[in-house]
Amino acid sequence: MSTDHQNVDNENNQEKHDVLTSTQVVIKDALQKLGYPEEMYDLLKEPLRMLTVKIPIRMDDGKVKIFTGYRAQHNDAVGPTKGGIRFHPSVTENEVKALSIWMSLKCGIVDLPYGGGKGGIVCDPREMSFRELERLSRGYVRAISQFVGPTKDIPAPDVFTNSQIMAWMMDEYSRIDEFNSPGFITGKPLVLGGSHGRETATAKGVTICIREAAKKRGINLEGARVVVQGFGNAGSFLAKFMHDAGAKVTAISDAYGALYNPDGLDIDYLLDRRDSFGTVTKLFKNTISNKELLELECDILVPAAIENQITASNANNIKASIVVEAANGPTTLEATKILTERGILLVPDVLASSGGVTVSYFEWVQNNQGYYWTEEEVEEKLEKVMVKSFNNIYETSYNRKIDMRLAAYMVGVRKMAEASRFRGWI
Repeated sequence: MSTDHQNVDNENNQEKHDVLTSTQVVIKDALQKLGYPEEMYDLLKEPLRMLTVKIPIRMDDGKVKIFTGYRAQHNDAVGPTKGGIRFHPSVTENEVKALSIWMSLKCGIVDLPYGGGKGGIVCDPREMSFRELERLSRGYVRAISQFVGPTKDIPAPDVFTNSQIMAWMMDEYSRIDEFNSPGFITGKPLVLGGSHGRETATAKGVTICIREAAKKRGINLEGARVVVQGFGNAGSFLAKFMHDAGAKVTAISDAYGALYNPDGLDIDYLLDRRDSFGTVTKLFKNTISNKELLELECDILVPAAIENQITASNANNIKASIVVEAANGPTTLEATKILTERGILLVPDVLASSGGVTVSYFEWVQNNQGYYWTEEEVEEKLEKVMVKSFNNIYETSYNRKIDMRLAAYMVGVRKMAEASRFRGWI
């Protein structure tokens, strides 16, 4: 490996480590403000269990390749752990740990009977065949099968995984268990016990948060200027929902650059032109950078891409009235402080993107009872949960004179801490 590659890897690992560290800082602050002892922080600062597995897979060329996989179970005091599985070349142990903690917080915020879990495999699915992905998906389930299950730990889709991968994983688990187990995993195809509304759930939840935040700031969504960083699953659906609500989506971006039109982009046209990985900007000449996109004049900015996008170096250049985090950890703690001091309303990721786990919970409930809801029923239930959660955190932030991120962490951590206390762990 060249020195350049090693430096990039070291920087990536450092960044992932920082994500875990910054999460722990806010957890500690939240627990102290709630009056819990130091021991509670020691219990909740890292996952209860962290599993690392090696997965040997025979590739299409006949050679065997060994993949590394992870599964973190943050805290199961409230109930089984729950969280996605990502396939990505830069997955690290610390990233998976941090994501499992965020899942615990999300479950606490929307009041689900779950703790947080998270999984990942170090791989690049863009360079793998369909059959290689199937073998890897099944191999991962075989490696973790003793640690997961409908009453232990329930996986779901995440970055570069989808309903097909969930279907393979459910089938493999059912073979091992010798029992059809649709409740083992969520995000499945509808014909295998999936739920209506699951694919768009994260974007729907973000949309509800944007609408509620706009009300608090007296901004009419009709004609509001919205900038969306990222055009993957959450970002593309979100851009479409905003466009349909009458907002003016002036900019979107993907990994290769950003498109900007102050009069509003034709979102339906862009959705038709994007490839299977959600990229569309390569088709256009007049692109801008992701950095420029974040600093555009707008009413609402939605980072829906990757971590650490709004930092101390660009937080003073953000021109939005409202920032709603659809991605995991897009704003650093220093930037959160700067945005709050500047009077920008920041809706944190653990609240804004909790629509996905909420509808995953609905799917699990439907699997357990064998009775399935209509899309309208799912949307109605999601609306109630998200509005109640938003108002709870907004009021906590207002009454305690703290930023929305700390308020969300306080609401999210309380249920887990109380369950741990009642169980006699602390």
